[in-house]
Amino acid sequence: MNHTFKFLVLSAFFACCSLMASCDDDEMPDCDDCTDELITGPYAPTSYELDFPSFLGQPNIPSDNPMTEQGILLGRMLFFDPILSADSTMGCFSCHFPEQSFTDGLAKSVGIQGIPTPRSSMSLANLVFMEKDFFWDGRSASLEDQAFLPIEAHDELNDSWENVELKLQRHNDYPSLFRAAFGIERKSEITRDLAVKALAQFERTLISGNSKYDKVVWFNDLSQEFTEEEQQGLELFEVETAITLEHPGCTHCHSGPNFTDNKFHNNGLDDVPSLADFTDLGRGAVNGVFFDNGTFRTPSLRNIALTAPYMHDGRFETLEQVLDHYAQGGHGVENEDPNIRPFDLTEEEKQALIAFLHTLTDTSFINNPNHQNPF
Repeated sequence: MNHTFKFLVLSAFFACCSLMASCDDDEMPDCDDCTDELITGPYAPTSYELDFPSFLGQPNIPSDNPMTEQGILLGRMLFFDPILSADSTMGCFSCHFPEQSFTDGLAKSVGIQGIPTPRSSMSLANLVFMEKDFFWDGRSASLEDQAFLPIEAHDELNDSWENVELKLQRHNDYPSLFRAAFGIERKSEITRDLAVKALAQFERTLISGNSKYDKVVWFNDLSQEFTEEEQQGLELFEVETAITLEHPGCTHCHSGPNFTDNKFHNNGLDDVPSLADFTDLGRGAVNGVFFDNGTFRTPSLRNIALTAPYMHDGRFETLEQVLDHYAQGGHGVENEDPNIRPFDLTEEEKQALIAFLHTLTDTSFINNPNHQNPF
């Protein structure tokens, strides 16, 4: 992190400590017309260059939302601020904890009304390398679009964007932060569009690429090497090409540097009479394609040991249960992925696979101070 960004982060931390109580009434000026006031403060945005290992691919940064240090800082504050919820008790951070690779450890996340969401919280790591199809069902085309939805979802933050905009406009500190990031001149120019742009900028900095696996395979770090058990797990994980081998491998779906093909699959979870009978239609409910009912986006396996429980509905508490599921081979539903087929897996092989999956844990990512709550 360069010195300028360090200064900005530290300055914002000490100058804006009052944001910890940003949702309190004392932070909101009691006036009817203050939302149209001029904003004081400088506008001199500093372009931000992402620091990432090249093997992860090319980042997707929209031309209408270039990354700046000021935009990232604003996005980080919004991400960790409960001002985005109707009762000021929850925010993005409530379902995305840095120490759990920005998941929450629940089978289904729970919003401010105590209502469980339909699905488990997904990791936010390396979303900058995705082009489209965010969420389990791919219903959002971009990170910006994705950030719109939790605010107004009744089972999440349960607010309205109109109210959130008003709270941000009337806040003592946010107007100057929005001006620094986007150059607006009046408080009334603080909009949901700018808020989600800032959130997306912060989320694009959440890059994980420094696990043991990365050090051994990509960085050729001679101080690191796989144990015999981890190496056995890697060999089981990779796609088997010999037709005499039963284990189909995992890289049919969990491929590439992010261990996902970012496609949608029915991975054999449910035994249903027909494709119309899935409790959760997944991708099919979004695109209206009947054959896509019950399919979900392949999640990345980076930091997978930190993101239990597993699957879109969190039905499996452990990696052992996940491997047992795949070894059973699904139910033969017509749109199941063809690689979902039964195979024998000894206890030794199971533990070897799990040992390998643990090499995908990136402790520098979860402990990165730039990813933590700034308040």
